[in-house]
Amino acid sequence: MSNAELELMAKIGVFVGTVYGGAEEVAHEAVDLLIDKGHAAQMYLEPKLEDFLEYQHDVALVITSTTGQGEIPENLLPLFAALNDRFPLMPELRFGVIAMGDSSYGEERYCGAGRQFEVLLTELQAKPQVERLDVDACIHFDPMEVAMPWLEGLIEQLS
Repeated sequence: MSNAELELMAKIGVFVGTVYGGAEEVAHEAVDLLIDKGHAAQMYLEPKLEDFLEYQHDVALVITSTTGQGEIPENLLPLFAALNDRFPLMPELRFGVIAMGDSSYGEERYCGAGRQFEVLLTELQAKPQVERLDVDACIHFDPMEVAMPWLEGLIEQLS
Protein backbone atom coordinates (compact mmCIF):
# COMPACT_ATOMS: atom_id res chain seq x y z
CA MET A 1 0.00 0.00 0.00
CA SER A 2 1.26 3.47 -0.81
CA ASN A 3 1.63 6.18 1.81
CA ALA A 4 -1.35 8.02 0.29
CA GLU A 5 -3.54 4.92 0.70
CA LEU A 6 -2.39 4.46 4.30
CA GLU A 7 -3.34 8.05 5.10
CA LEU A 8 -6.87 7.47 3.79
CA MET A 9 -7.49 4.55 6.14
CA ALA A 10 -9.40 5.39 9.29
CA LYS A 11 -9.00 3.64 12.63
CA ILE A 12 -12.52 2.81 13.76
CA GLY A 13 -13.69 1.32 17.03
CA VAL A 14 -17.13 -0.28 16.84
CA PHE A 15 -18.80 -0.29 20.26
CA VAL A 16 -21.83 -2.56 20.55
CA GLY A 17 -24.79 -2.59 22.90
CA THR A 18 -26.83 -5.73 22.37
CA VAL A 19 -29.39 -7.87 24.17
CA TYR A 20 -30.68 -10.41 21.65
CA GLY A 21 -27.88 -10.20 19.09
CA GLY A 22 -29.38 -7.87 16.47
CA ALA A 23 -26.98 -5.00 17.11
CA GLU A 24 -24.07 -7.45 17.24
CA GLU A 25 -25.06 -8.82 13.82
CA VAL A 26 -25.16 -5.29 12.37
CA ALA A 27 -21.78 -4.58 13.98
CA HIS A 28 -20.20 -7.70 12.42
CA GLU A 29 -21.43 -6.61 8.99
CA ALA A 30 -20.21 -3.05 9.60
CA VAL A 31 -16.73 -4.21 10.61
CA ASP A 32 -16.52 -6.49 7.56
CA LEU A 33 -17.56 -3.64 5.25
CA LEU A 34 -15.14 -1.16 6.83
CA ILE A 35 -12.26 -3.61 6.51
CA ASP A 36 -13.25 -4.42 2.90
CA LYS A 37 -13.06 -0.67 2.18
CA GLY A 38 -9.52 -0.50 3.59
CA HIS A 39 -10.17 0.84 7.08
CA ALA A 40 -8.85 -0.59 10.35
CA ALA A 41 -11.95 -1.60 12.34
CA GLN A 42 -12.33 -3.50 15.58
CA MET A 43 -15.51 -4.53 17.41
CA TYR A 44 -15.97 -4.32 21.18
CA LEU A 45 -18.80 -6.32 22.79
CA GLU A 46 -17.73 -5.66 26.39
CA PRO A 47 -16.10 -2.26 25.88
CA LYS A 48 -14.12 -0.58 28.61
CA LEU A 49 -13.25 3.09 28.94
CA GLU A 50 -9.63 2.33 27.97
CA ASP A 51 -10.85 0.70 24.72
CA PHE A 52 -12.88 3.78 23.83
CA LEU A 53 -10.11 6.23 24.69
CA GLU A 54 -7.81 4.47 22.20
CA TYR A 55 -9.99 6.05 19.48
CA GLN A 56 -10.19 9.61 20.84
CA HIS A 57 -8.15 10.85 17.86
CA ASP A 58 -9.92 8.58 15.39
CA VAL A 59 -13.47 7.31 14.82
CA ALA A 60 -15.99 5.60 17.12
CA LEU A 61 -19.07 3.87 15.80
CA VAL A 62 -21.71 3.03 18.41
CA ILE A 63 -24.24 0.40 17.37
CA THR A 64 -26.80 -0.24 20.06
CA SER A 65 -30.20 -1.67 20.62
CA THR A 66 -32.48 -0.14 23.23
CA THR A 67 -33.89 -2.03 26.19
CA GLY A 68 -36.88 -1.64 28.49
CA GLN A 69 -37.71 2.00 29.06
CA GLY A 70 -35.25 3.36 26.46
CA GLU A 71 -32.17 2.16 28.32
CA ILE A 72 -28.66 1.20 27.28
CA PRO A 73 -27.98 -2.57 27.15
CA GLU A 74 -26.08 -4.04 30.11
CA ASN A 75 -22.95 -4.81 28.08
CA LEU A 76 -22.59 -1.16 26.98
CA LEU A 77 -23.79 0.56 30.16
CA PRO A 78 -20.42 0.40 32.01
CA LEU A 79 -18.75 2.28 29.13
CA PHE A 80 -21.49 4.91 29.08
CA ALA A 81 -21.25 5.36 32.86
CA ALA A 82 -17.44 5.61 32.77
CA LEU A 83 -17.53 8.22 29.99
CA ASN A 84 -20.19 10.16 31.89
CA ASP A 85 -18.28 9.95 35.21
CA ARG A 86 -14.78 10.68 33.91
CA PHE A 87 -16.05 13.10 31.23
CA PRO A 88 -12.90 13.04 29.07
CA LEU A 89 -13.20 15.79 26.48
CA MET A 90 -12.46 14.38 23.02
CA PRO A 91 -12.62 17.20 20.47
CA GLU A 92 -10.71 15.14 17.86
CA LEU A 93 -13.05 12.14 18.03
CA ARG A 94 -15.37 11.66 15.06
CA PHE A 95 -18.35 9.39 15.66
CA GLY A 96 -21.44 7.77 14.23
CA VAL A 97 -24.39 6.11 15.96
CA ILE A 98 -26.73 3.40 14.77
CA ALA A 99 -29.63 3.30 17.23
CA MET A 100 -31.92 0.30 17.07
CA GLY A 101 -35.37 0.33 18.63
CA ASP A 102 -39.07 -0.25 18.32
CA SER A 103 -41.30 2.79 17.82
CA SER A 104 -44.30 0.96 19.31
CA TYR A 105 -42.75 1.57 22.77
CA GLY A 106 -43.34 5.32 22.38
CA GLU A 107 -41.33 8.27 21.13
CA GLU A 108 -39.50 8.93 24.42
CA ARG A 109 -38.16 5.37 24.59
CA TYR A 110 -37.63 4.77 20.87
CA CYS A 111 -33.89 4.38 20.13
CA GLY A 112 -33.20 5.83 23.57
CA ALA A 113 -29.82 4.14 24.03
CA GLY A 114 -28.43 5.56 20.79
CA ARG A 115 -29.84 9.00 21.51
CA GLN A 116 -28.24 8.99 24.98
CA PHE A 117 -24.86 8.02 23.53
CA GLU A 118 -25.08 10.72 20.86
CA VAL A 119 -25.87 13.39 23.47
CA LEU A 120 -23.01 12.28 25.72
CA LEU A 121 -20.45 12.16 22.89
CA THR A 122 -21.52 15.62 21.76
CA GLU A 123 -21.13 16.91 25.32
CA LEU A 124 -17.61 15.41 25.28
CA GLN A 125 -16.97 17.65 22.24
CA ALA A 126 -16.77 14.74 19.79
CA LYS A 127 -17.92 15.51 16.25
CA PRO A 128 -20.70 13.54 14.56
CA GLN A 129 -19.41 12.28 11.21
CA VAL A 130 -22.92 11.59 9.90
CA GLU A 131 -26.47 11.95 11.23
CA ARG A 132 -27.57 9.25 13.68
CA LEU A 133 -29.41 6.33 12.08
CA ASP A 134 -32.54 5.21 13.91
CA VAL A 135 -33.60 1.71 12.87
CA ASP A 136 -37.24 0.95 13.67
CA ALA A 137 -37.91 -2.78 14.17
CA CYS A 138 -41.59 -2.12 13.32
CA ILE A 139 -40.60 -1.04 9.81
CA HIS A 140 -37.30 -2.80 9.09
CA PHE A 141 -37.36 -6.48 9.92
CA ASP A 142 -33.82 -6.66 8.51
CA PRO A 143 -31.86 -3.71 9.94
CA MET A 144 -29.15 -4.19 7.30
CA GLU A 145 -31.54 -2.77 4.67
CA VAL A 146 -31.03 0.69 6.17
CA ALA A 147 -27.71 0.18 7.94
CA MET A 148 -25.69 -0.69 4.81
CA PRO A 149 -26.57 2.49 2.85
CA TRP A 150 -25.88 4.54 6.01
CA LEU A 151 -22.51 2.81 6.45
CA GLU A 152 -21.64 3.54 2.82
CA GLY A 153 -22.35 7.22 3.56
CA LEU A 154 -20.12 7.06 6.64
CA ILE A 155 -17.33 5.51 4.59
CA GLU A 156 -17.66 8.30 2.00
CA GLN A 157 -17.29 10.87 4.78
CA LEU A 158 -14.16 9.12 6.05
CA SER A 159 -12.47 9.15 2.64
